[in-house]
Amino acid sequence: MKISSVDRSIEDILKSSFYKIPRFQRPYSWERENVEDFWNDVFVNSGPDYFIGSMVVFKPKGSDTAFVVDGQQRLTTITMLLAAIRNSFKENGFADLAAGIQSLIERRDINNQDQYSLQTETSYPYFQEHIQSAIAPEVEAEIGREEEALSLTFDYFRYQLNETVKSIKGNKTMSLAAVETKIRKTISELRDKLLSLKVIYIDLDNEDDAYIIFETMNTRGKDLEPSDLFKSHLTKLIKPKNKNVDITKDYWNKIVETIEGSEADLAVSTYLHHYWLSRYDYVTAKGLYKDLKRRIRPIDAKALLDNLVKDSKLYREIQETAYRKWSKNERQIKESLDALILFRVKQQLPMVLALMHAYVGGEIKLGQLQDMLMAIENFHFIFTAVTSQRSSGGISFMYALHARNLLAAKDANSRGRVLSDLKKKLRDKLPTYEEFESNFIGLTFTNDFTKQKKIIQYVLSRLDKGEAGGVAVDYEQMSIEHLASQSGKLGGEAIGNIGNLLLCESGFNANILAAKSFVEKKAILKDSKVTLDQSIKNATNWGAHEIDARAKAMAKRAFTKIWKM
Repeated sequence: MKISSVDRSIEDILKSSFYKIPRFQRPYSWERENVEDFWNDVFVNSGPDYFIGSMVVFKPKGSDTAFVVDGQQRLTTITMLLAAIRNSFKENGFADLAAGIQSLIERRDINNQDQYSLQTETSYPYFQEHIQSAIAPEVEAEIGREEEALSLTFDYFRYQLNETVKSIKGNKTMSLAAVETKIRKTISELRDKLLSLKVIYIDLDNEDDAYIIFETMNTRGKDLEPSDLFKSHLTKLIKPKNKNVDITKDYWNKIVETIEGSEADLAVSTYLHHYWLSRYDYVTAKGLYKDLKRRIRPIDAKALLDNLVKDSKLYREIQETAYRKWSKNERQIKESLDALILFRVKQQLPMVLALMHAYVGGEIKLGQLQDMLMAIENFHFIFTAVTSQRSSGGISFMYALHARNLLAAKDANSRGRVLSDLKKKLRDKLPTYEEFESNFIGLTFTNDFTKQKKIIQYVLSRLDKGEAGGVAVDYEQMSIEHLASQSGKLGGEAIGNIGNLLLCESGFNANILAAKSFVEKKAILKDSKVTLDQSIKNATNWGAHEIDARAKAMAKRAFTKIWKM
């Protein structure tokens, strides 16, 4: 590997080459804090020849374009600051100085064609039309995450420059000519300070060395996201067959669009980790990249990328069920997935992803998928939603192991054994009934305490469904009502206790029950087609004792029948 390095100023760098962001780089991602620190470093804390870090590039022989390996974020930020200074010159009547700045942002190549000094693909056309261009944009651009980050940075620089100019104009002791001279001098000084910044410029002579440098620099110290390193490695292994067609970049963009387009706030790095756990050895998120390099050869890379694209849709579906159009036969699948979303659990995701992959691929039947998802739902209702058990990592490992075994199984019998074994393992990890009951009867909902409302609505819906004997009901349209009124005399904790709660059809006027006797309330509820369980049917009075008894009866039925493993 041949490496040459030299200290160079920003002005020298921009005048000497065109720069392109290579395919393995991540989009622009600086946040407000990074930008403020950069502004202060450049204009507040810096002195002559201020050093702002290193810049690593590789330049193919005979080319006037260098590819940026490290320093992309800083170079993009510097370009935006130059564009903001250009605009400030122009807005204050210094067209010649604005043109001078533009000659660093955009200049002619050896073929006398205009090109931008910094060339990006991921933010096209926003970066080019709305920032680098010296004229009004001719093309509208879609605004995604990268464009938002660029806009925030550019707006921050423009704001700082505008405030600087405003403070000069606000000096009433200066003449108009003196104000104009002061503005010209101040902005010029800011320009010169920026252009005199120094970097250690490291020049490589081939692309393969660039990948090595990129990976080495970004797996020591402050890590990149696993998704950035994942993308870099796949880009390195999958060489484009035609320079105008980059399948790796196109496929990767599909993954990003699918995952980051979800309203469930999904992350590509988390998806990659869960996908990996469903297929390969159990590793932490930090160890993912190392295992990827160890396992994936050039011959494997394209198949991995294909599967990542396909499974990204499944991954989104299992965490945003509205993303998929479920058939009537698949309704129970959707309900189990929605329950797991409600429980806010993530440990099961590698296994659920493997289950969906096997189902879509015809390797397991609908009934097997429903049965396994119901078992996972029931387990996490008891283990997570009610008793709030904590796992030391054993459950995550268990799910990942069974996911790998399921996808590696060669026939239906082997897959069936994997599913049966997982259900047994889940049953073995259940807490005792006594622990479940003590937590279940503590579930509470009142107008003032709504934290557990959604989980209680879920519990009452499942219990009601079992009591109603399979009658189709739209539980999303039902509301939680208190049998003993919240405005009544009972008071205390009993009012909000789950033993005092039941589901009524939306629009049911609960106020009509307030002044009625318990016997009258039962009659009204029965006429309104509210499902009444045996605890209510058998009761002749309704107080704290009956509420507690009903809560315990509900807990018993929940553990031994409705959510039985």
